[in-house]
Amino acid sequence: MTRMTDYAVATRVAQARKLAGLTQRQLAARANVSIGLVRAVEQRRAPATQAFIGAVAKTLRVSVPDITGQPFAPAPGQDTEVHAAVAGLRTELAAYDLDNAAVAQTRPLPQLTAAVHRICTYRRNASFHRMSEELLPLLGEVRAAVHRSTGHDRDQALVMLCELYYSSHSLAHKLGYADLAGTAVDRLAWAATKSGHPLWTATAQFQRAAMLTSGGDWAAAASFLERCRSNMEPRLAAGQRNDLIAWGGLHLQSGLAAARGGNRDTANAHLSEARETAVRLGDDLDPVLSFGPTNVGIWSVALSVEAMDAPEALARAKTLILPPGAPKERIGHHHMDVARAWLLYGDRVRALSALQDARLVAPAQTRYNPMVHETVRALARAEARKVDTLTGFAVWCGITDRL
Repeated sequence: MTRMTDYAVATRVAQARKLAGLTQRQLAARANVSIGLVRAVEQRRAPATQAFIGAVAKTLRVSVPDITGQPFAPAPGQDTEVHAAVAGLRTELAAYDLDNAAVAQTRPLPQLTAAVHRICTYRRNASFHRMSEELLPLLGEVRAAVHRSTGHDRDQALVMLCELYYSSHSLAHKLGYADLAGTAVDRLAWAATKSGHPLWTATAQFQRAAMLTSGGDWAAAASFLERCRSNMEPRLAAGQRNDLIAWGGLHLQSGLAAARGGNRDTANAHLSEARETAVRLGDDLDPVLSFGPTNVGIWSVALSVEAMDAPEALARAKTLILPPGAPKERIGHHHMDVARAWLLYGDRVRALSALQDARLVAPAQTRYNPMVHETVRALARAEARKVDTLTGFAVWCGITDRL
């Protein structure tokens, strides 16, 4: 699809539909959504949900970014520098199975481990600017370490490479570079397989399923996740920590696929399984999938939002306590979900307040999230007179076209 100055999903859905030669009714039938919803989205009377975007993108044979308009233009300053790192990431990810001749000598593994731990911290805190500064050179150095070591040292370097590929995925995904995010998942799967690390293997599976779900293929995601869990189920009785985290995380991703597919009971069943596993795990210390009781609570709100059940989402959010030290990446997502819930509920003031909370915790992540953009547009359309606070937030997000 051609790039447009109007980044609204409404405009892009209508354009893609017309290019495909479909009427609104035909699109609704093929995407298995209501004709009323197609009309409401195209006429800007309702925000597009992620489930709607995925279903429409799959039906029209376009990518999700074609519908959302991602990547959004970066804000001047540090954000421009973050986006500029993407070109280097593309080259680095293409060289994954090659030694790095540009690195004369790698640092000792303990020093590399400390540097990789910082990247992990940046990822969990949604610190895009710091991550982009350190990620690329460290990727090249750890890649060199992998190809120049053997045995246990090589396995250690591969595990570090898993974190760096995962952080690459996180950065690319949140900035809206879906193709690069997909490549990073492939590289993560490669490094995880080479290292034999069960949690990183499950993390690659988690993200692969997320890509299927985002693209509207919920049945494929559900089937793939079921196969992944069946392979690890025999090990659960031993209660190994990594297996519990993987098992619970894959159930959460299954819940998302079910919720997007409109199967609320199945989504809640997966949520219950994840909650029981989190209780068995007993803490929130997992630095990879952030799996634990708190993140299950965050996901419980998200799944209700995906099911368009605002009262349930808000009830779950009300009882959720976010402890000090919870990853800002997860807290930011939670506030975005709460904003969507308040919008569905009809409370525009609280919806905007939740968006401001997300901005305070994880600004860059909030600015470039397409559901934040949809929520802002919906709030603007619902206001007879644009209030300064809402207008300011829209401008901060980079929404300068017709709301």
